[in-house]
Amino acid sequence: MEEKRLVYMDHAATTYVKPEVLEAMLPYFTENFGNPSSIYTFARKSKRAIEDARDKVAKALNANTDEIFFTGGGSEADNWAIKGVALANREKGNHIITTKIEHHAVLHTCEYLEKRGFEVTYLDVDENGVVDLEQLKNAITDKTILISIMFANNEIGTIQPIAEIGKIARERGVLFHTDAVQAVGHIKIDVKEMNIDLLSLAAHKFYGPKGVGALYIRKGVKIDNLIHGGGQERRRRAGTENLPGIVGLGKAIELATQDIEGHNAKLITLRDRLLNGIMDKIPHTKLNGHPVHRLPGNINVSFRFIEGESLLLLLDQFGIAASTGSACSSGSLDPSHVLLAIGLPHEIAHGSLRLSLGDKNTEEDVDYVLSVLPNIVQRLRDMSPLYEDFLKGEK
Repeated sequence: MEEKRLVYMDHAATTYVKPEVLEAMLPYFTENFGNPSSIYTFARKSKRAIEDARDKVAKALNANTDEIFFTGGGSEADNWAIKGVALANREKGNHIITTKIEHHAVLHTCEYLEKRGFEVTYLDVDENGVVDLEQLKNAITDKTILISIMFANNEIGTIQPIAEIGKIARERGVLFHTDAVQAVGHIKIDVKEMNIDLLSLAAHKFYGPKGVGALYIRKGVKIDNLIHGGGQERRRRAGTENLPGIVGLGKAIELATQDIEGHNAKLITLRDRLLNGIMDKIPHTKLNGHPVHRLPGNINVSFRFIEGESLLLLLDQFGIAASTGSACSSGSLDPSHVLLAIGLPHEIAHGSLRLSLGDKNTEEDVDYVLSVLPNIVQRLRDMSPLYEDFLKGEK
């Protein structure tokens, strides 16, 4: 057995906090800890730090500063966008359009609203996970108040034609929300150019702290508040601000958007080396998601005749951290709703592996995974009755 090392390839689940981000945060735990709502000089430093972070988020999205609202994370931002718009625009209509491959923060929020009188259309996607724009256009009615379609999928990495979706929504007078949690810091985003009305993001996906996110709300959008209480976030989102977290988010988004192209070039090189190695060394393997329009660090493959949970446990024995899909549903043994939506049968969807690369991954990491993974897959196949039947059928 090769010497065990730690190879972290689950950056779509979460990332580490960069040293520069931690350094920016630390004073706001110990020295500059004043409550931003207080009016004395000591607290004004905290207020300034929050507004500085807000400026950085706005700059990264080409938004206005007063359109950025800090939240407790991506799921809260999704909930606020969808529930807030639905409740505030109920007199106009009760119809929402989303897709079958959204994160559960969107899907479960839509299901919640369905129980309260709203109608939701769940759009299909093609075998690469891409929305059909004609189906979207045909789904819009005079009761449609919101379209919520994710920017890039957390499991298969497929990037949607967001600018085209935004154009359709704007032309039809429907608000457009995008869950951009996987995209921010990895794809250049311009909310004005792309006709985005609401956008969700989370710091821990781009080397910032957990438990803090933001919602972009275009000026003029009618939306209810999700959390009631004090006057924080311009009376839109009550609760004493997570000061160190917000500072960390601001620093992380600044770093992540400084050179997206250069950063992606490195990731794509590593990703392609890993993907080509997997496809060469392991037969009966299928790439999931769009072959070109996908997140630079994302690989999602299905290995026939094996089961994903066993694969993860064996990879873990070699120090390799990976995923079979969304981290939020990793406790579930049901096949991924995303893989089923792109047309994979249950038995193949069960054998999926997501490898998501990040800043610290190296060629050595890639080669280590390629030295371990084929043997693990073969070991699991050798124990599989399905594989045995397949081999008999080939003879």
